Amino acid sequence: MNAKSPSVSRRHFLKTSTALAAATGLPAWFVERELAEAAPAPKPLGPNDRPGIALVGCGGQGSGDCGNAARFGDVVAVCDVDAGHAEADAKRFTKDGKTPEKYHDFRKVMERDDVHVIITGTPDHWHTLVNLAAVKAGKDIYSEKPLTLTIDEGKHLVQAVKQHHTVFQVGSQQRSDAKFRLACELVRNQRIGKLQHIIVALPTGPREGPFASVPVPAELDWPFYVGQAPAVDYNGHNCHWNFRWWWYFSGGQMTDWGAHHDDIAQWGNGTELSGPSEVQGKSLIDMIPGGYTAASKYRVDFKYANGVTMTVVDENTGTERNKVGDASHTPNGIQFLGADGWIFVTRGDIKASKPELLDEPLPAGALRLYQSDDHMGNFFDCVRSRKPTICPAEVGHRSISVAHLGVISVRLGGAKLQWDPAMEHFVGPDAQEANKWLVREMRKPYDYSFIA
Repeated sequence: MNAKSPSVSRRHFLKTSTALAAATGLPAWFVERELAEAAPAPKPLGPNDRPGIALVGCGGQGSGDCGNAARFGDVVAVCDVDAGHAEADAKRFTKDGKTPEKYHDFRKVMERDDVHVIITGTPDHWHTLVNLAAVKAGKDIYSEKPLTLTIDEGKHLVQAVKQHHTVFQVGSQQRSDAKFRLACELVRNQRIGKLQHIIVALPTGPREGPFASVPVPAELDWPFYVGQAPAVDYNGHNCHWNFRWWWYFSGGQMTDWGAHHDDIAQWGNGTELSGPSEVQGKSLIDMIPGGYTAASKYRVDFKYANGVTMTVVDENTGTERNKVGDASHTPNGIQFLGADGWIFVTRGDIKASKPELLDEPLPAGALRLYQSDDHMGNFFDCVRSRKPTICPAEVGHRSISVAHLGVISVRLGGAKLQWDPAMEHFVGPDAQEANKWLVREMRKPYDYSFIA
């Protein structure tokens, strides 16, 4: 038989599908479908077809994102209020004898005509101002999550992105992971029957302190770092990685990991451009006075207009950690529970109450979700095509809004709040007080006028 005959090619294809299914833990039918419909690899970009990239925020996550982006473009600038971080990334991204220029103030980066793409890797409370400045300057943006510090910031950003036709990718990379997409496709096609409840389990945050003030390192511009947040002393535990454990900079694990897992919950529920109608959250342990402020252990319950309920909890670290189906004992990940069973998905694993829920192919004509297998690659493809990314600004805004709603309820002492996702404000009892939390006062000069 000719080696190129259709039957031999088909056998090779099936053999490849089977091997990949075994290696990835995905069902064979899904792998076969992915292989059959995979887009051809993009042609290598020529020297004149590589956008200029600038990194704003040279910490670990931003630096990693920029290294990923450098596959598709040339890093021409790095910016950080910590001179040591900027220097390290300038060295890291030196290529062919060309060293990226170092900046202290991101506004100067936006003035460069050779910068086409901004990678925003700053702490959470700086995302919105950096991204808005980039939008106004005509740059395309890959922004780390959580997208914003407040829901009101998200509304500003979404409007600006639409007005300027910005290509925007939120760094919720789980959307470009086949396991998460498979789980959401199965749920959206009612493989588990009508979706009834979602359990989202996030890591337990740290509970440490108290911390005393210490001198600010010479290389760090602390007032610029603090930015819009209230003026606070540097204590060595409220900067760089640890910024996320303080309410004035972030929302703890509820917004950090919540930006990832709430996003998948919204995707599976078909509410990625909407949100819940009710929220009630509470902190499960008092934080140490003078220490980290963001709740470390928590439970937040949501209701959606379609009847689906959702519970967000910190993951249980006891003996029943691997149990699914119980909001008090669930591992890090997302579990969708329906009338006919459940599907659980996390990084590196997908499982179901019955094997056939995963193993049986979806029928022809089933709902298909946006396919991306490379989150950064998807962004740069869209930079070239001007098509929407897999996680555009509005989707990222709606996902983090879920987390912000939980934070608001927790900080109000466990109030049950009614939310109007169309108007994006609270209604009903306690609405007046809750709506005050949609916006945080920005410390001057680091308000919207800073980027005017």
